[in-house]
Amino acid sequence: MRFKRVAAVAAAATLAFGLAACGGDSDEGTGSGSKSFAAGSTMERLNKAQKIKVGTKFDQPGFGQKGLSGKPEGFDVEIAKLIVKELGIPEDKIEYIETPSKVREDVIANGTVDLVAATYTIKDERKERISFAGPYYEAGQNIMVKKDDSAITGPDSFKDGTKKVCSVTGSTPAEEIKKYVKDVATQLVLFDTYDKCRDALKGGQVDAVTTDNVILLGYIAKDEASFKMAGQNFTKEPYGIGVKKEDTDFRNFINDLLEKAYSDGSWKKAWDDTAGKFGAELGTPPTINRY
Repeated sequence: MRFKRVAAVAAAATLAFGLAACGGDSDEGTGSGSKSFAAGSTMERLNKAQKIKVGTKFDQPGFGQKGLSGKPEGFDVEIAKLIVKELGIPEDKIEYIETPSKVREDVIANGTVDLVAATYTIKDERKERISFAGPYYEAGQNIMVKKDDSAITGPDSFKDGTKKVCSVTGSTPAEEIKKYVKDVATQLVLFDTYDKCRDALKGGQVDAVTTDNVILLGYIAKDEASFKMAGQNFTKEPYGIGVKKEDTDFRNFINDLLEKAYSDGSWKKAWDDTAGKFGAELGTPPTINRY
């Protein structure tokens, strides 16, 4: 009996050694738990570290706004969580970095964050510094005014040079509205966050706020007595996930995840739980741009 017990122990040790040797195959890359990624890839690095830094907005209802938990909540945040889950990283290991529009390319390029999900319109000039996965949503620029304002009905209302409009420094809406204002220096007011624009509108310092329709709908939903939309969307804004330039493997990984989310319902659920509550349309899944 003693001999059989010794033999069993030896056999178990041999099996354990063999499994450990298989798990150490560096050619295939390794991961935590059931996840495994190509050696040297961003996915492997993040998975091994079991933590990730995500850049997002903290001031945009429905997409990225700090909630009672002290963490940002919204559609962008939920999309980021889907990516993090696919990487095999626990949700509580996400570090959220506030990322206003004007610094998004900077924090990606210098490695402050691993990815940015922040109502980030895919534009060719931005691709000169970073890369995009997606798009995962298409918004459209619009205008928010005070509830009792009937003078502003769309972007053409700023052509007379008498009305001030607020947007955010470094944003696509700030650049787009310049096409319609008569005098940029006196009519266009820029802040670092849309919350400041909202406050300026409510206080009468500006006549309107312009950004993407879904963001404005979030503000209106929280204060219907004060604000309303003025006119229809006048641009198309495809939102993407920002990653380091030329990190093709990571971009493809995120694109694959987004297509999976479209088909398995997790993309729609993320919307319904966040921005969808404000009445904005989700529409059909946008076609991934695999450039």
